[in-house]
Amino acid sequence: MTGPARITGPFLDVLELLFATYAAGDESLHGWAIMKATKRSGPTVYGVLDRLEDEMGWIEGRWEQQRPDQSGPRKRFYTLTPTGVAGAQAVLRQRRPGALRTPGRQWRPAPRQAGAQ
Repeated sequence: MTGPARITGPFLDVLELLFATYAAGDESLHGWAIMKATKRSGPTVYGVLDRLEDEMGWIEGRWEQQRPDQSGPRKRFYTLTPTGVAGAQAVLRQRRPGALRTPGRQWRPAPRQAGAQ
């Protein structure tokens, strides 16, 4: 596994939040929730998310299914991949070791889905 070439504060903030969400047993977060929690701007957060998804393969994004009676824009939800869990652990262990200390949870990659490589 290759780590990120450039690790910035915003990158660590987003990665730590995604990892904490995974560690809490939640599936995913949408971009606006990430912006609010990290107190980072939209372009900054979405730049990190694009990098994590497109360049690194550490997250997967999916669009919510919108009901016909639902108004407003659809949300895109982001989830760590098994590679992303391992990568996040490695980066956070080195740069933010306190982020890995959550009681009651053993850190391990999510199980692979059938047919995944």
